[in-house]
Amino acid sequence: MKQADLNTARMVQLLGSLAPVEGYNLSALEDVRFLRSNRPLTRTPVLYDPGIVILCQGRKRGYLGDDVYVYDAQHYLVVSLPIPFTMETDASEAEPMLAIYMRLDFQLTSELLQQVDAVHGASELPPKGMYASPMDDALRASTLRFLEAMSTPEEAQILGPSLLREIYYRMLTGAQGGSMRAALARQGHFGKVSCAIRKIHSCYHERLDVEQLAHEASMSVANFHLHFRNVTDSSPMQYLKSTRLHQARLLMLRHTMTASAAAFNVGYASASQFSREFKRFFGRTPQAEIEWMKATYALPAPAMPSIYVSSH
Repeated sequence: MKQADLNTARMVQLLGSLAPVEGYNLSALEDVRFLRSNRPLTRTPVLYDPGIVILCQGRKRGYLGDDVYVYDAQHYLVVSLPIPFTMETDASEAEPMLAIYMRLDFQLTSELLQQVDAVHGASELPPKGMYASPMDDALRASTLRFLEAMSTPEEAQILGPSLLREIYYRMLTGAQGGSMRAALARQGHFGKVSCAIRKIHSCYHERLDVEQLAHEASMSVANFHLHFRNVTDSSPMQYLKSTRLHQARLLMLRHTMTASAAAFNVGYASASQFSREFKRFFGRTPQAEIEWMKATYALPAPAMPSIYVSSH
């Protein structure tokens, strides 16, 4: 058996112990969760926080417009901006989906960006809000060391942060690391759209319009529309609506809010309009969606503190 296969098998063994129950398992590091799913999950709308997903077993597919992002034991996913997309999972009781989710640490990436750019030069690759990239041997070895350390409480606290930094370094210097570096640098049109997205996620419950968001991005309305769609594959108002509906679903799922209360909390003035748009977006009424989610998905742990709010 090749060394890469041996490393993967060992990672599956370690991660199986670190994620003993379905859903999100806490770790010794605030920004790291270990995930397990014992069943296939059908295609459903999701909204990830900026972060990194490394699968050791199973497969996920993300759909954004005409693009398909496959992440499995051979590929990892990077999300530098919260972009709504649809996702499905291949998993079973015999071979559960096992993954590491790392919420993006912007302070750590900022420190590494300066060091990596000083050595490698500024990235010439275009920034991407989301991409799947092959797992190379160096990243696989770093991930294995990280899981081994996280399996021991003392090593998790002492060595975990430095090994997490090593994983970030591997990604920033990997095959598509330049795109990640360019995205995190928040420059050019991508950076301006990022400012508007940040505004949406901090103020989605308020009255927002295209003119306000274009002003936040320091762009004309026409240019803002164009570049926002290039980054997110949706219009600004579609993105705002999607964000509100995802947040409402989380409120109903995690905090047992009624549909009308959730609608009010995310900025809807009309509960009936909210219900119509919710059903059009998720394919079910609010009540039916929450019942289906509870029956089908293992509920994630409470969201980690973030400049964004996620729906995993």
